[in-house]
Amino acid sequence: MLVLDRRNPSKEQTYQMEFVSIESLVPKNHLLRLIHEHVDFSFITERVRPFYSEKNGRPALNPIILFKMMLIGYFFGIRSERQLEQEIVVNVAFRWFLGLGFSDPVPDHSTISWNRTKRFHGTTVFQDIFDEVVELAIQHHMVAGRLLITDSTHIQANANKNRFTMQVVTETPQEYISELEKAINEDRELHGKKPFPPAEGETSEKTHKVSTTDPESGFMMRKGKPEGFFYLDHRTIDHKFNIITDVFVTPGNVNDSTVYVERIKRQIDRFGFGSTLEAVALDSGYMTPYICKETLDMNIFTVIAERSAPTAEGTLPKKHFTYDKERNCYVCPSGELLHYATTNRSGYREYRSDASTCKACPLNETCTTSASKQRTIQRHIWETYKEQVVQNRQSDNGQAVYVFRCQTIERSFADAKELHGLRRCRFRGKEKTQEQALMTAIAQNLKKIVRYLARKGECEHAHIKGYFCELFDHFMMRGPLLAA
Repeated sequence: MLVLDRRNPSKEQTYQMEFVSIESLVPKNHLLRLIHEHVDFSFITERVRPFYSEKNGRPALNPIILFKMMLIGYFFGIRSERQLEQEIVVNVAFRWFLGLGFSDPVPDHSTISWNRTKRFHGTTVFQDIFDEVVELAIQHHMVAGRLLITDSTHIQANANKNRFTMQVVTETPQEYISELEKAINEDRELHGKKPFPPAEGETSEKTHKVSTTDPESGFMMRKGKPEGFFYLDHRTIDHKFNIITDVFVTPGNVNDSTVYVERIKRQIDRFGFGSTLEAVALDSGYMTPYICKETLDMNIFTVIAERSAPTAEGTLPKKHFTYDKERNCYVCPSGELLHYATTNRSGYREYRSDASTCKACPLNETCTTSASKQRTIQRHIWETYKEQVVQNRQSDNGQAVYVFRCQTIERSFADAKELHGLRRCRFRGKEKTQEQALMTAIAQNLKKIVRYLARKGECEHAHIKGYFCELFDHFMMRGPLLAA
């Protein structure tokens, strides 16, 4: 008896004809089917309408199909647009999602490239679409806007780390410098010191490694991180469902804290978080006086990981000196006072000990390496804000809030790199890397939205209503954020 193995079909079986519906070949639980059922992409047409001509030229590819093609690449980690075209040719689910029949031609990969690099170059299209997806999550009550968690991850630039030139780069002061200068001069006048003259237009020059392949990337040298040319994806997520609410890309040599205040304010304005935002959780790289001041001034419960301050070898750490607010001085371990001396241009008050007293102190050899045997302690004029944030972190509420950071943002980055190709840049240049980071976040958000709606739909389909539906929603709300 001859048995045909259907896994190794004969020539006749290969060419046999069947009448079949392409829709029936897509599994009911397939991601693209869930996307098709729960997401209306018509908003894309309005977002891109200004970049198309309605009267001139040949008919363009439907922008919804264009973005759906791009999303397929990010959903399934297909890095190459040429490969994406080939995968759509043979994948039934991809064809069905795009509305293509078995015999319909697949749009050429060059169409995607041209639209990205020409039509949408220098626009906010990708940011606008990302914002629309966040709005969709908000409509489905998947974003609470109560606790926002921010961190950054490195994306390897599409550049050889050994191909670079050394260039002198002019660095301009950060945006908040005028606010800091005003506070510095007020503090100096309060202590009887003359204010500093305006530092408008002052710049500094530093020598950096600049990639000859991707000059907009930055050479990253961080402890525990790979060395080379990278970009940083600064990402913010909402704690309720891990929905990504903000994405911003900078060169890899930019400090995490540089863009934080600007990005958190954008989210408050764009998504209306001003009335809901209770707390933020951040890594230790964001522990700066400016971030502490700005967030606390916005009445936000700020939780930032603690980082031990660097201490010169052979000196006592600053934590052994106690600040006396009433007398505006520091008290050393031997009980001697370090009095206020001046406030420098960086915003730090300098407190200095009496040299003659220090010379006779038995702790002098382990306290300072200064030739004058005098110890100086610096305290930022916004130090009280940092101290409040440290108290927040050590409180019960702070510890509860900070637990969410590792459970949410780290997992979000891991998924982006392992499943959606964010480990390495697909393109070169900051704008294109920003596009990649936004599209990756869009893909991650859409997956969470449709899977939540599918689970909720199953409950309703099974007639689980009333108390049980309320219990389901309450569980997904995750309860109160901060204890009274």
